[in-house]
Amino acid sequence: MTATPDPLASVTTLTTNQDLDPTRLREAFGIFPTGVVAVAAEVDGEPVGLAASSFTSVSLDPPLVSFSVANTSKTWPALRRAAHLGVTILASHQGTICRQLAGPVEKRFSGIGLHTTEDGAVLLDEGLARFDCSIHDEVVAGDHTLVLLRLHAVENADFGGDTSLPLIFHRSGFGRLEASA
Repeated sequence: MTATPDPLASVTTLTTNQDLDPTRLREAFGIFPTGVVAVAAEVDGEPVGLAASSFTSVSLDPPLVSFSVANTSKTWPALRRAAHLGVTILASHQGTICRQLAGPVEKRFSGIGLHTTEDGAVLLDEGLARFDCSIHDEVVAGDHTLVLLRLHAVENADFGGDTSLPLIFHRSGFGRLEASA
């Protein structure tokens, strides 16, 4: 009988707390690819929004999703005042839009196709899925706030071909999935 090699045998030691500086953590967290969403709403008659790479499904009953926002965000205090928020899962061809949503506030929605629901949720055109949500809860978690959103409506879009693939954030840049056979 032969012994199965231990895949961790080459790891001699784990990093200590002294090595958990923000740069090293950002690099380590960046190894895990994530999708990207736009979170937006109409506030005081204008679209307000941001891009988030921390979106995840949370619960089917009740229907909940979440994303995290930096506590230093200048956009979140205004956005959280909205009765409803729109969440749009960005498609692989929307990297420029994602960068724009992370840029100067006054230019975030310039030239971007969008529509606003009766409740004020702003949804971007050509997103893979769009959700109309309201804030269910907020949990301060270190230097970020975890925002739980209650879903009120969902719309899936299937454009076919490469445009039906999500925008992927990986190692501080955008990538894309390969289409399945």
